[in-house]
Amino acid sequence: MMTPIYRCLQDGRLARYFLALLNVVALAGCGRPPVAEAHPEPKVKAVQATAVRQEIMRRDVEVVGTLSAQDEVTISSQSESVVLRVLADLGDLVKADQVLIELDPEKLRYNFEQQKAVLSRALTKYGAATSGAMPAEKDTPDVRRAEAELLQAQQSRTRAQALQKLQLIAQQEMDAAEAAYQTKSASYDAALQNARNLRTEIDVAEAALKLAARQLKDATIRAPFEAFVQKRMVSEGQLVNAQTPVMTLVRGGALKITAEIPERMAPWVKLNQSVEFQTDAFPDRKFRATVSRISPSVNTLTRSFSFEAIAPNDQMLLKPGSFARVHVETALTEQALTIPYAGVQYRFGVNQAFVINENKLSVRELKLGDRHGDRVEIVDGLKQGESIALTDVDTLADGMKVAVKDRTD
Repeated sequence: MMTPIYRCLQDGRLARYFLALLNVVALAGCGRPPVAEAHPEPKVKAVQATAVRQEIMRRDVEVVGTLSAQDEVTISSQSESVVLRVLADLGDLVKADQVLIELDPEKLRYNFEQQKAVLSRALTKYGAATSGAMPAEKDTPDVRRAEAELLQAQQSRTRAQALQKLQLIAQQEMDAAEAAYQTKSASYDAALQNARNLRTEIDVAEAALKLAARQLKDATIRAPFEAFVQKRMVSEGQLVNAQTPVMTLVRGGALKITAEIPERMAPWVKLNQSVEFQTDAFPDRKFRATVSRISPSVNTLTRSFSFEAIAPNDQMLLKPGSFARVHVETALTEQALTIPYAGVQYRFGVNQAFVINENKLSVRELKLGDRHGDRVEIVDGLKQGESIALTDVDTLADGMKVAVKDRTD
């Protein structure tokens, strides 16, 4: 037997009842109109503005140079010997003529004594006690003896000629007197030539003695000027030959900066002008130098010319071999558009500024030129007189509405 509820479900009346009930509930919920979501008006940002202006700008150049000592020398041994003592090492400050290295002088002294004996023997043959008091060639003992014998032979020949005219001697005696004269004359010439040869030997012996003395002196290697030891190349007991490098010295004090300037700036860099530079060792400190030399020609490979500047270094802070970022102020001046550097936004590798037009920002991509103090040159991107945002540029965006609270020209 079917119940009433089952009959209702079967004929669909209960389903229509529930559907009608849901419609009533839905209509009751839609009785109030929906409330729209509120969107607040964007906030206007207050900024300070400035005008793009044209001004005379002095052209500067930024270059990278190298610091070096004004004098740097590699000292070599001038004698062949064994290193006896090393008296200076890396980093030492040495005075002019200070002994750096001593070589073993024993063999060098033997050579000196040998050359001294050779000179003494040559002087004895020549008939002189010292090289400073040598007689003339014709006054040497051998020449004077030969001259006396020649004079005697000449007198004998003269007497023989007189007697022959009187027919008091035979022709044979006259021939003997003539032959004796010719022999003594030849002996005199030979003695004179021998004296000249001895004089030459003395000169050679003197030169050899001076060389031996110099080699003996060079066994003590000295500093040519006041400097720092940059490198030591030999050790005690090492055998060194002539021209063997033993030590490198660099002069202390002022240093030399060597750098290159673009060719177009050649007429605008002058001798004795001041330049400014920085080094990696002191990134927050600026040093000054004075241009001392300028190349007269341009390097055809780099299209630039080199110059040198002298930098004082009284406190010995600067070191040879360091890189220097050199700022060179030239005498060239040109008209240029500039804005404060604070008005430049750098983002994603692009420099840009925000132009204010009817209280709305418009972004402009910039091409920058030289920077002077707090202002920077605008090569492209802005026009003279345009107004740009100066404050909070890192938070600005294209199309943003702003209110100018202050303006500088």
